[in-house]
Amino acid sequence: MTAPAAAEPGSSADTFVPRILVFSTNTISDPGVDLAGSSHFHYSPGVNVIAVPCTSGIRPSWILHAFDEGYDGVFIATDGEECAYLHDCAKRSNKVVQTAQKALKERGMDASRIRVAAICSVCAEPFTKHMTTFTAALLAMGRAKAG
Repeated sequence: MTAPAAAEPGSSADTFVPRILVFSTNTISDPGVDLAGSSHFHYSPGVNVIAVPCTSGIRPSWILHAFDEGYDGVFIATDGEECAYLHDCAKRSNKVVQTAQKALKERGMDASRIRVAAICSVCAEPFTKHMTTFTAALLAMGRAKAG
């Protein structure tokens, strides 16, 4: 017996599929995300990925804009301490995330709708696990709505 397919994000079906925007870095985390797809690992169809050179270059306003555009969560796949551009990328990226989470709280939304984790170039399984657990958490929270 097969399970029913989840509705596509944005469809008129009653099934809620959380929309997750992933910011992924070109050189380190994006290959891991790509490997998850080419390995046919399964995670929510509501996941969309945007590649960026460095996570410290992401602006809190971009994260907030994702929620304005109907995303239910934002995941930042960082290089961790492996950034090719900045020695303090992880510190800067954490500040970006903290600023965005504070602004999300000020909107009356749960700050845990923004998550961050280091994803390496061969981290297909960890990326898939992060997407699966994040999707489950967002399902429990329901659609993102500003307060």
